Amino acid sequence: MSAGVDLAPRVATILEERDREEQVRAARSLLVHPLLRADGDPELFRLARRHADHLRRWFELNAGWRLVVDSQVVRLLKTQTVGGASSAAIAGHHPARARRGDPPFTRRRYVLLCLALAALEKSDPQTSLGRLAESVVLLARQVELHGVVFTLTSREERSDLAAAIRLLLRLGVLARVAGDEESYVQTGGDALYDVDRRVLSRLLVVRHGPSVVANDSRAVSIDELELALHAEPPAFTEEESNRRLRQSLTRRLLEDPVVYYDELDDAELAYLSHQRPAIVRRIHDLTGLVAEVRAEGMAMVDPLDQLTDIRMPESGTDGHATLLLAEHVATSGPADVDELRRLVRKMATEHASYWRRTAQQPGAENSIVDDAVGRLEGLGLVRRHGSTVTPLPALRRFAVAAPTIRTGRTA
Repeated sequence: MSAGVDLAPRVATILEERDREEQVRAARSLLVHPLLRADGDPELFRLARRHADHLRRWFELNAGWRLVVDSQVVRLLKTQTVGGASSAAIAGHHPARARRGDPPFTRRRYVLLCLALAALEKSDPQTSLGRLAESVVLLARQVELHGVVFTLTSREERSDLAAAIRLLLRLGVLARVAGDEESYVQTGGDALYDVDRRVLSRLLVVRHGPSVVANDSRAVSIDELELALHAEPPAFTEEESNRRLRQSLTRRLLEDPVVYYDELDDAELAYLSHQRPAIVRRIHDLTGLVAEVRAEGMAMVDPLDQLTDIRMPESGTDGHATLLLAEHVATSGPADVDELRRLVRKMATEHASYWRRTAQQPGAENSIVDDAVGRLEGLGLVRRHGSTVTPLPALRRFAVAAPTIRTGRTA
């Protein structure tokens, strides 16, 4: 009788690999969609709940982000770390959109979104779009909105409110029961919604409650208020200081396409110089991102190209134009916007058979250049100062050097 083969170690290894693959998938999903609902994507929701303990420990320890899990919602409370001009520019080029392909949110739409959330917090479990619009108008009269006025009598204002409502529908705060937003925009029609208070209560991500911060008698600006909402208590020990440095750097490496060393303060740069291998290893183990380290900075690159809402390069006229402009700026150095527009007009003629027909119309170059520069700035590849577009070090990967032809007997 032959001796039996012990399969237990092999089975254990297979189960560990499966768990790790599921953890990576759940973590990547939460980085892209920090709010997962049971009725939104059941499979990803199940994975996030199954590995909630591991994910909660990792995010809390390494990024300072809390993970809240209940029977219907998994919410990663991501606080933002903006440090340096490039980081601020990157943050400013990722606006909210109600639906894929919709125009980006403007300041008016963001204000309407906040007012709608405030109105929903006090609404009935079921509400109509008309009733919500009335509450938004009343709230707008009670607060100082720095010149932004809402009457919702014009089609443009109703369209802005409809965009905010569609975003709330996508997030799961609202569920449409009857009607639609388009009829409200066009003819002043109405729609009926159920309000999911469980999701509504998970949207706000701050370190301090707004009511506590706003309990100051003196008037504060919106920038001061935002800083106060996210302010951390002072660090009294070296261990606490190091923990905050680790979390701040990890957040930036997870959120920003590139982190430049000259935009880190002395403490951050010193910590990253000594702890970079450990930070990179932990991020790779959780997400599968791969570190690309250069003399000027570093980036965590996604081999699967899933963890970004801006891609480079991209197909189509706008994608091709962006790639060509990136090559031009990387090779020639700082360029004026008018120079880039003249270049795009020339490109539209040269690539007429590939680009859309409207690209050759007068003035089309303006939107193409604005879109391209915004995309490059959102990826941390250029910086715009007024009408000047300045390349940043990471843009050098798009520079195409002239070929060097070597002569001789050997190839």
